Amino acid sequence: MGLLRRTTLQQLADAPFSYAEQGATRDAALPAGYDHVEREHVVGSGRADFDWASAAVFRWTAQRGAGLRVLADGPASTPGTVVLMTAGLRRLGLDIPCRVVWVVDEADRRGFGYGTLPGHPESGEESFVVTLRPDGQVVYALRAFSRLATPLSRLGGPVSHRVQHLALDRYVTAIRRAAAG
Repeated sequence: MGLLRRTTLQQLADAPFSYAEQGATRDAALPAGYDHVEREHVVGSGRADFDWASAAVFRWTAQRGAGLRVLADGPASTPGTVVLMTAGLRRLGLDIPCRVVWVVDEADRRGFGYGTLPGHPESGEESFVVTLRPDGQVVYALRAFSRLATPLSRLGGPVSHRVQHLALDRYVTAIRRAAAG
């Protein structure tokens, strides 16, 4: 364990969420009192690209593509799955614990939302949904609401927000690559 690594999947199994609005990334309006991010990117075209991209979302490809190490007690396609991501060096890594809150698995729309658990540098929720539109475009939508939650992240202020936006950019790049097969 590194200096910033304190948690195991077992310790997180029954941990409460660190915010009250579970599932709100599914709602039309994100909750007040948080920073909001909403992005949509065309990542491919056609059923095959949709299948590749949505399978990648459920395999944690976006998070791994952002450089995070991912340890989960189940797939992203199962509500309740706990995921412990680690950013940074292996021994000095920063733990980023979340739990899958909701899943959508429809013919033309697939993805999930996960919420933060105690120890996450932010408090809130992110969602990752791939949609096959009637015109054939494959769209990857990211929605998030969050606020800085730990003394370390608050100390980082604007840098912490910039890190989140860079991670989202990397998520898109990873899913775009996955959609290409």
